[in-house]
Amino acid sequence: MTPALAGALRCPVCAGPLLLIGRSLRCPKAHSFDLAREGYANLLAIQKKHAADPGDGKEMVRARRAFLAAGHYQPLMAVLAELCGTLPHEKIVDAGCGEGSYDRFLYDALGEPQIVGFDLSKEAVRLAARLVPEAAFCVGGSFSAPVRDGWADLLLNIFSPFAGAEFSRMLRPGGHLIYAVPTARHLYGLKEVLYTTPYENEVKDTRYEGFDFVTEREAAATLTLEGESVQQLFAMTPYYWNTPAEGAARLAECDRLTTEIGFRFLVYRRQSE
Repeated sequence: MTPALAGALRCPVCAGPLLLIGRSLRCPKAHSFDLAREGYANLLAIQKKHAADPGDGKEMVRARRAFLAAGHYQPLMAVLAELCGTLPHEKIVDAGCGEGSYDRFLYDALGEPQIVGFDLSKEAVRLAARLVPEAAFCVGGSFSAPVRDGWADLLLNIFSPFAGAEFSRMLRPGGHLIYAVPTARHLYGLKEVLYTTPYENEVKDTRYEGFDFVTEREAAATLTLEGESVQQLFAMTPYYWNTPAEGAARLAECDRLTTEIGFRFLVYRRQSE
């Protein structure tokens, strides 16, 4: 973590600015947060920690890393990078950054922007910090985000909870938010195996207070997965926890899976004060 990127963060205790001093982040009120070996900090306020180990578990995080590292979602990442390139993107916040694969792709594609990412999962942040050492990562949540007011030109929210007030606070006036949600047929082929009656995802147009809707961009592809990739896809989705045992058993017998994938990238502009 560089001093410049440390300056994008704020103290989770008092919301004061943080400075990088040696291997610690410190605020004017002497609250101090040590950097881990990988260079990230834990800025999740203790009162916001509603579980012993919040966020996605190690199994889910590592499955997602292996799946994304294999390039299966690269067509979707490429569209996201192209869209980001049409917007001011010098300073990017990734809310719910996961294990960093999207940030690695965007950093390389967009000409090395400043990136700050945070996630509730310590394991995800640890992997992200190793994958994108040029960025700043911390353990933190979207509803009490560890980024100072008005720092970001662009905020990304990829399949994470929508925290409108905090997103608006972190963005400069006129800054942009890209909210990624699944298309109707995203992972439909997977659901055909898991469920007796598969269903399409709900697609709706949503407006949020403090933001003006700008545009929408859709990215879609068809994947054919074989071997371990099938189980990695399953393990990285919420379906892993919400699937009847008979559905999971059917998938366990699959050594080949074809499924549609698709993201809707919804672009919003933060309203001026």
